[in-house]
Amino acid sequence: MAGPETIDRAMIGTTRRLNPHTNTLEWSRLPTSKLKNPHLDPERRESVLYRIHPELEKGRLIYQMGTANPERAVQAAKMVAADVAGIDVNSGCPKPFSTAGGMGAALLKTPDLLVDILTSLVEHVGKPYEIGISVKIRILEDPADTRALVSRLVKTGITGLTVHCRTTPMRPRERAIRDQLRMVGDICRTAGVACVMNGDVTSRAEALQLMREFSVDGAMIATEAEKNPSCFRPDAEGGPHEWKSQWKTVVAEYMQLALQVENRWGNTKYLLGQMIPGREDAYKRMNQSKCYTDVIRALGLDAEGDLLEKARVVDQHLGIPNAQLTPAQKRQRVKDSLQQGADQGEKEQSADQGEAKHETDRDEPDAKRIKVPDSAIVDGSMASTAEVATALAA
Repeated sequence: MAGPETIDRAMIGTTRRLNPHTNTLEWSRLPTSKLKNPHLDPERRESVLYRIHPELEKGRLIYQMGTANPERAVQAAKMVAADVAGIDVNSGCPKPFSTAGGMGAALLKTPDLLVDILTSLVEHVGKPYEIGISVKIRILEDPADTRALVSRLVKTGITGLTVHCRTTPMRPRERAIRDQLRMVGDICRTAGVACVMNGDVTSRAEALQLMREFSVDGAMIATEAEKNPSCFRPDAEGGPHEWKSQWKTVVAEYMQLALQVENRWGNTKYLLGQMIPGREDAYKRMNQSKCYTDVIRALGLDAEGDLLEKARVVDQHLGIPNAQLTPAQKRQRVKDSLQQGADQGEKEQSADQGEAKHETDRDEPDAKRIKVPDSAIVDGSMASTAEVATALAA
């Protein structure tokens, strides 16, 4: 099971801690955007970058990383290596935010760098922590280029390779191309590296069928899992739900888990938007929700045990009501916070000046106040020490 991609720079410098409310491990840090204005949200400055549930995910979760630098990759991987089952380098993401930094699918054009990254991770993280290092790629336009790339990657010491059966320019709506899959699987098998396929896999049953057909070791389900998490259910247990009529069952289960781990509200709402059919009235009500309490009511789950009370508690822990301010309210909140900071600064400066004056008086108890004659003032400013002395003598 692979977690969401996390950029190496984001993880470096985070703090690992146990959340007492959820029993999850969290890696958090102060967002760079708020460092410029620490008064933006003085009570909740830190953001959670990564989170795992040790009881449910220990030994199962793969940490997927976005990187373009061997040293940073190792540094970031060491932050989580003791708590995950493996480290995966994403060299398949085609989105500009990733490729612009030389990460993701951009690494397919710099194979030497990709090999260096994987080799460094194997030597400095995989072996010391006894976990697997893997990589995710896309097929290349020319099968010969794909063969050459995969042949190099499997020699780095990796334990797994996932191949997305689309080229970098292809969009998710375009059908996956599997004519290179068997070749990739053969190269991996010869090297003792597990090969996982990805692209247009919609259920557990289909995954098993494709694994047999192309002689690969596994299949990754991504897009379908966002829409219908029951896609992993074995046929022996009833298989995936028929979505149009049974989506409510899975959504109710999902909300239980989201509240249990206090999932980020924005992410929860996004996934609900994927799961709830767009024509359902519940979809519109969900879209209008501003917090967990709202969405529990919008989905008619307020009668489901103690979900509503859990939602209220989670909203409070996450400070969600405070986040649902209008732009004008947010600007005013920042302005008030800045003013409070300025007032506090003036008080501290005044106190410092008073203390300094007190110290001066104490150090010079015999000092006397004198009136400087007008003759000691030259063009509106104080004359030199010699001129003042002459004026006083006169």
